Amino acid sequence: MTSDKLTQFAKRYAEAWCSHNPERVAAFFGENGSLKVNDKAPAIGRAAIAKEAQAFMTTFPDMIVTFDKLEPCGDATAFHWILTGTNPGPGGIGKHVRISGFELWKIDNNGLVAESRGHFDAAEYDRQLKHGVEPL
Repeated sequence: MTSDKLTQFAKRYAEAWCSHNPERVAAFFGENGSLKVNDKAPAIGRAAIAKEAQAFMTTFPDMIVTFDKLEPCGDATAFHWILTGTNPGPGGIGKHVRISGFELWKIDNNGLVAESRGHFDAAEYDRQLKHGVEPL
């Protein structure tokens, strides 16, 4: 995939997260693609990926995911993002969150994500869930 096509793919992927439609996120993955978030077990297959996306969408009903940049990383590409939102549910206390991270993507022959290994600062995320940050 050319860098221009990959950039457009990344922008559409961020928009899918903002759509609050978890199936739109899952559609960016191959049928047997995987999404791993930090140290959690990977979600394998589109249904499991949609379930993972739904968890974030439920936690942050006003979630915005912004595409930051792409970065080559060996045989993969790092998709850098920024998530902003408010966590009113479930168990949330309505604090504002602004966290950045990246997904290390391996793209399959069909131009879809075969494997994504996501990373963000879990300690900072937990701190923000409890104490929040100033809204943007």
